[in-house]
Amino acid sequence: MIARHRLAAVALAALAGAVASLVPAAASAEEITVVSFGGAYQDAQSKTLFQPAAKALGITVKEETYTSISDLRLKQKAGANTWDVVVSGSGSAARAGAEGMLSKLDYKAIDVSNYAPGLAGEYCMALDVFSTVLAWNTKTYGQNGPQSWADFWDVKKFPGKRSYRKAVAGALEPALMADGVPPDKVYEVLSQPGGIERAIAKIKQLKPSIAVWWTSGAQHAQLMKDGEVDMITGWNGRFDVVAKDGAPVTYTFNQALLDYDCAGIPSDAPHKATATKFLAEIAKPQYQADFTKYITYGPPNKKAYDLGTIDAAYAKRLPSYPANAAKQLPIDLAWYIKNEARAATLYQNMLSE
Repeated sequence: MIARHRLAAVALAALAGAVASLVPAAASAEEITVVSFGGAYQDAQSKTLFQPAAKALGITVKEETYTSISDLRLKQKAGANTWDVVVSGSGSAARAGAEGMLSKLDYKAIDVSNYAPGLAGEYCMALDVFSTVLAWNTKTYGQNGPQSWADFWDVKKFPGKRSYRKAVAGALEPALMADGVPPDKVYEVLSQPGGIERAIAKIKQLKPSIAVWWTSGAQHAQLMKDGEVDMITGWNGRFDVVAKDGAPVTYTFNQALLDYDCAGIPSDAPHKATATKFLAEIAKPQYQADFTKYITYGPPNKKAYDLGTIDAAYAKRLPSYPANAAKQLPIDLAWYIKNEARAATLYQNMLSE
């Protein structure tokens, strides 16, 4: 008799489990999965954007990490995507959107009216603004080192080892400015016949002085920390981190390339409506102001500077601070969508010569 009751209890428990598995959990519609690049960068996002927004909305935000948006492509081809929001570089997101990997964002639901121009793309909304800058070793050149891309190319006035990006993104624009093209005409020239070739030829001139072709932010920061090169291109926040640790490096915003990291919603996201609410929340200035405390990347929402939570002196070090942004060339995503594949091929051919 006892055994029979035990068997019945086991059967009921199994049945209950089976039924529960067929009934969607009430919270699942209010749970999203966000994927970003990990490390200190995602830690900062988690503390200032992701989890505070989750608390404000009363939802659950699960976090995962990935290498690049190409990981999303693999998931989608396998029909196995579980991500609702992906953090990406602006160019990668624009191309992914053009391929159909990302959904068009609903800017009636997401308020970007106070965003700086160009920072709310069709498929991806800026989370932070960074700059590709000209940086130098202060032991070599002092605090007042090279101030333009023409200086970067001038190996007589500024002798020393250079480092340049191995990927084409952000590589052609400095070369044309060094060749005398005004910043506001760079993409016009690059779009003309022979424009890409002109930029690559200019880089080829500098090739004998380039000791390292860098491939990641961690690498280019370490090069300056170790004093392996005297002058380099790279991302401002990475240089600020190693400078804080004592690296002899500084940089200029003059002729820098203004770019951004952003968040998009995969076209097959399981919870698009909740993901949209989440993006609407982290577009608010208070979240973006908090993020700047962890890394010197600027807020895309201009109202973040009006809250009084960003120290005035610190604000002047951020890429999107109006006086700094005015010195820079914004990345033209439309140009990259149309031309990057061909430009990358020509660039890699030059590197292998």
